[in-house]
Amino acid sequence: MASPVKTEWIAVAVPGGAFFDAYLATPPAGKGPGLVLFQEIFGVNDHIRTVAEQYALDGFVVLAPDIFWRSERRVDLGYEGADRQRGIQLAGQLKGAELGLDMVATVTALRSRLEVNGGQVGAIGYCMGGRLAFLAAATAGVDAAVAYYGGGIHDQLDKAAGIKCPVQFHYAERDDHIPMSAVDKVRSAMQGKPADVHVYPGAMHGFNCWARGSYHAPSAALAHGRSLQFLAQLF
Repeated sequence: MASPVKTEWIAVAVPGGAFFDAYLATPPAGKGPGLVLFQEIFGVNDHIRTVAEQYALDGFVVLAPDIFWRSERRVDLGYEGADRQRGIQLAGQLKGAELGLDMVATVTALRSRLEVNGGQVGAIGYCMGGRLAFLAAATAGVDAAVAYYGGGIHDQLDKAAGIKCPVQFHYAERDDHIPMSAVDKVRSAMQGKPADVHVYPGAMHGFNCWARGSYHAPSAALAHGRSLQFLAQLF
């Protein structure tokens, strides 16, 4: 049976006449609140495209931008070996100012689409994308953000002052990349703001990705439910 979710790649314009691709997933109802989905270092790969479709089934108009486009377009990597090293290399080539322009362009493009109810747009991201969702809350004008095990957020907490929208954080207790001391820094920086911080006992980095060895179904299900409840209250 064909999926009720409509998917396509669209072009997103940036200043200067350039463009990049983004994967659009439209819900069965044809309309809904917007949700920018930020990728991991592995590109807008099969997993991220499926996550876009998952949230589209939940009623969102989802747009996953091709973050690495300035180095290589439509990167689609696996999680081990040379693919992993390539993802790390591509992430290292990102430049903050250009990335900021691309995030704003993505949010603007999604907000302007007729399928997006009321122009409301949230952001969600995983690993590198979790950090980008946090930055989108601070600098790109989204209405809400959800960050899954966002690597490096604790090193950019000076941006927290710019956050006015609600933000939800999901962390793994056994994350080799993000110690609990980093999570505590995030909690402290977000005090007084509309923010939730959840830690999943026994889970490891990447627990939401069913294509990785660190996948932890109970944590993934709980985090997904919390994310939907959080976004539903706002949109």
